[in-house]
Amino acid sequence: MSSEVWLVVGLGNPGPEYAGHRHNVGYMVNDVLAERMGSGFRAHKTGRADVVEGRLGTPGNPGPRVVLVRPKSYMNTTGGPVQAVAKFYGVEPDHVIAVHDELDIAFGTLRLKKGGGDNGHNGLRSMRSSLGTGDFYRVRAGIGRPPGRQDVADFVLSNYSTVERKELPIQLVEAADAVESLITEGLEKAQSRFNS
Repeated sequence: MSSEVWLVVGLGNPGPEYAGHRHNVGYMVNDVLAERMGSGFRAHKTGRADVVEGRLGTPGNPGPRVVLVRPKSYMNTTGGPVQAVAKFYGVEPDHVIAVHDELDIAFGTLRLKKGGGDNGHNGLRSMRSSLGTGDFYRVRAGIGRPPGRQDVADFVLSNYSTVERKELPIQLVEAADAVESLITEGLEKAQSRFNS
């Protein structure tokens, strides 16, 4: 068993009014992972995030230690809580995975990568600023572009459509599977399985 720790940061905004928004898909994926780990989120000692600690892997073959992180701040100030939790557990950016919504990928599609720009995503920008690098992993859950002339901010801060809500559970499970694959098998194998 490895002693290394992975931080899986589900990006989103706290509070029930944001719970079903496209921008909160990271929170939703971490909820699926928490269920698999058999635990609920609890306040972290830093006071800046809710966490679940445990291992992801098959029964009898536990994988590396994983800390699921749900920052208690709004998206544009996510970096501070992430940095605080990473420092607490002694985790370097190369063991941080951000799970987030991605406008430039069609709904129902996933992409995994390491590093890259923030593409206008305030959560990623804040993480990059606080961690001092963008060289962390990303599991990008596609939400597609807004229809017609709808403002991007209004689109990401709105609920999934009725049709999307029927498909959303599948996307959340696939994204959770992608996180597990990334941690246990590495980026290359995870990309070949999940980058569609």
